[in-house]
Amino acid sequence: MLKRCGCGFGYVAFTSLFADIARIAAAAEHNPLAVRDPHFTPRAKRVIFLFMHGGPSHVDTFDYKPLLTRDAGKSLPSGFVKGFLDPNAKLAPSPFEFKPSGQSGLQISEIFPEISKCADDLCLIRSMNTNGQDHTQAILTLNTGSESQVRPSMGAWILYGLGTENQNLPGFVTISPSPMTGGAQNYGSAFLPAVYQGTPIGQANQPLTEAQIRHIKSGLPMSLERQQLDFVQELNRAQLAKTGPDDQLDGVIESYELAFRMQTEAPEVTDISKESSETRSMYGVDQTPTNDFARECLLARRLVEKGVRFVQVNHAFKWDSHQDLETQHRRNASEVDQPIAALLRDLKSRGMLKDTLVIWGGEFGRTPTAQIIGKGDKFGRDHNPRGFTMWLAGGGAKDGFSYGETDDYGFQAVKDKVHMHDLHATILHLLGLNHEKLTFRYAGRDFRLTDVRGNVVKAIVA
Repeated sequence: MLKRCGCGFGYVAFTSLFADIARIAAAAEHNPLAVRDPHFTPRAKRVIFLFMHGGPSHVDTFDYKPLLTRDAGKSLPSGFVKGFLDPNAKLAPSPFEFKPSGQSGLQISEIFPEISKCADDLCLIRSMNTNGQDHTQAILTLNTGSESQVRPSMGAWILYGLGTENQNLPGFVTISPSPMTGGAQNYGSAFLPAVYQGTPIGQANQPLTEAQIRHIKSGLPMSLERQQLDFVQELNRAQLAKTGPDDQLDGVIESYELAFRMQTEAPEVTDISKESSETRSMYGVDQTPTNDFARECLLARRLVEKGVRFVQVNHAFKWDSHQDLETQHRRNASEVDQPIAALLRDLKSRGMLKDTLVIWGGEFGRTPTAQIIGKGDKFGRDHNPRGFTMWLAGGGAKDGFSYGETDDYGFQAVKDKVHMHDLHATILHLLGLNHEKLTFRYAGRDFRLTDVRGNVVKAIVA
């Protein structure tokens, strides 16, 4: 049909597109997950992303704003870009006490007593800003670099650029991902070959004790399963020879082979019962309220230790505190504080923190003004993409360091602004990848994680 219609121009474009895909496949030497050399010497070899789904309030966690207490009950001064803000909203002080922590003296909220003890390992970025006022837009920007278009996820880009060290495990794993706010698109591969998409373990609000990699066991003897797989793959390759390059079919072939290999190693790696009682206790396994997130963090350490390149650890959809922020943030922090601190200490004791980049944060922050949903409700805070905090640890990021500032009330970034594209560029840089060179040709142009923006924040690189 493409040959006959429009003087054949559609067919010309079609064949050109497949030629690009064939070139990429050839460059990977028929193993798209093979380890690749970075563009330059990396500081980090792997990433653990601790995603606080919902948007933690920076002014109640890592961005101390004493003027909120002094000016409590007042409106934002004139000159602020109020935009989506309720014009009647009043400034609200944090209900939590902040204290200088570690030798670095970083101001951290009382709701993170254990993370505070790791302050000298943290690099706080207090001038983050992003696109998207609602959760889906901001989360897609965080995970894929685009708030509206279907684009490969950050983990998929990193796996595409570097490959993975363990061919018996997926190179990109997401633990307890949410089906909401973008769903599988947040760990998908979009137009990259399907083999680079993330492998989910469990899903949000499902106890991790019940979570597993789907279809990891077939019930057949391995020898019989190998025969069955060989037959299916023979049919797949015959189809591939007939149709020409097909990235989707290539991805199916590779995923089948990976799934078969995973049966030998994945069950053991995901079994945290093999950890010592001391380690399990340090993370908070089988304790209330840390048990679930503790299992996620411990599993993340086991995965990266075995060569998985990128692991995303998801803390449900709990941080969207539009009301009763004090209760909700205190509860959320109590679930993640001990496990995160244990993860940092564990990586450090094993000599892995220096080349493992740990990232903490949500899709945006919260407003410094109070949001009252109903009569008599305790105050919450609205979404705020104009200024918020994320932090890095290990992997070549400066430790005990704070970069950038929001204004006196924490509403918007005003000094050394870091857009989400800049953060992506910096993460790739720490992994030895030039964000402008990590590209994939699709639909007639080269795409990249940072699209046409992004600058490496060299000031936070150790």
